Amino acid sequence: SRARGPLTTPTPMPGMYLELRESWEGSLLPPGLPSTPHPHPRWALWFFKNDRSRTWQDNLRLVTKFDTVEDFWAMYSHIQLASKLSSGCDYALFKDGIEPMWEDSRNKRGGRWLVSLAKQQRHSELDRLWLETLLCLIGESFEEHSREVCGAVINIRTKGDKIAVWTREAENQEGVLHIGRVYKERLGLSTKIVIGYQAHADTATKSNSLAKNKFVV
Repeated sequence: SRARGPLTTPTPMPGMYLELRESWEGSLLPPGLPSTPHPHPRWALWFFKNDRSRTWQDNLRLVTKFDTVEDFWAMYSHIQLASKLSSGCDYALFKDGIEPMWEDSRNKRGGRWLVSLAKQQRHSELDRLWLETLLCLIGESFEEHSREVCGAVINIRTKGDKIAVWTREAENQEGVLHIGRVYKERLGLSTKIVIGYQAHADTATKSNSLAKNKFVV
């Protein structure tokens, strides 16, 4: 059930690794806070392959779990790059205990910041944007609002790929907007590009193209 692929992933930049490791070890805590690091969540990577002969849940497989930076890079270097997946496949990285579906009790009141990509971006931008998304999650880049994050999903689709960061409470405007602003900045998106936040409740009752944005940044 493990998603395997060629070991084509470049070695992560030492600076990126160090920054992430330090944030996990608590040495970059703001002044005045105790130096003892708070416990970091364990993460689970899921893989979805669209097989119409099986149910949606049967198509979803747990790949692995990790809770250290070293294990993250080991996992990342052994799975296929998102840009190499076939159309209809997804990766999802969620906090352990939360399943990557909006029906999960910890997701259903939440929503997602959605980044829609043009077809030509798959081979120029997709892998960088997805890796940056993963680093935002495991590096807890959203400060105290990181607890609001449930996970992230990448959808590989013929019409255009999508990346989304899921949060647990769509009505938490302060947290949702903070996450959206930081996420957009970390992805390096132009200020001219607008990304929207959709509540899962709206997405569940409408097609993605019709679901209205609750917030935008």
